Amino acid sequence: MAAPIAPQSFHGFQPEAFAWFEGLEADNSRAWFTAHRDVYEKAVRGELEAMLEELADELGGRVRMFRQNRDVRFSADKSPYKTTTYGLIIDRPESLAGLYAQLSGAGLFAGTGYHVLARDQLARFRDAIADDASGPALEAAVGAARAAGLELYGEALRTAPRGFPRDHPRAELLRHRSLVAGKRLERGRDGAITRDAALDHARATWAACAAMNAWLDEHVRDSEEPERRR
Repeated sequence: MAAPIAPQSFHGFQPEAFAWFEGLEADNSRAWFTAHRDVYEKAVRGELEAMLEELADELGGRVRMFRQNRDVRFSADKSPYKTTTYGLIIDRPESLAGLYAQLSGAGLFAGTGYHVLARDQLARFRDAIADDASGPALEAAVGAARAAGLELYGEALRTAPRGFPRDHPRAELLRHRSLVAGKRLERGRDGAITRDAALDHARATWAACAAMNAWLDEHVRDSEEPERRR
């Protein structure tokens, strides 16, 4: 019986990882991907997964990596591969919010929050934002994340949703159908992102969102709808 393969240790993201993304963007084909698969497995996906595994050991939870292949069945764009590589730390004991990390030619993005809200979650989310007893706490938590240099993401409507006044003091938050905050770390002058810089960036980004995630866990929590109906 063959011995199990030891997990890869995290060393940081070297210039070859970012060169790999530039090459894929220039030639998004199966032939190119196959010819450069070793770089992808070790320097790109391998290093990102190793970083997440190390942080999951530290923070709790398990790592879920996503496929590089695109689902092109219903897309006019038939390029076979995503030009970003990403994964999550999920099933954490402290929060339902996943801890997200994405590597691309632009650098390392870290973020967290509630990426998708089912109908019952969205209803609770909006009611809690509109409520003057609970809404200001989210406003403050989002403000703290922004003060730390993070940006707010998530699908949003153009105006406040039906049933809520357009001039509501928290109309910006009410427009959101999901809520995520994050920040990108760019490559250094040598074209790399060191191990310490990557780990510190992920930890600091996620920590800046702790109050936001705690609010979401308290007021939105997990969906009670059957999965097929979401």
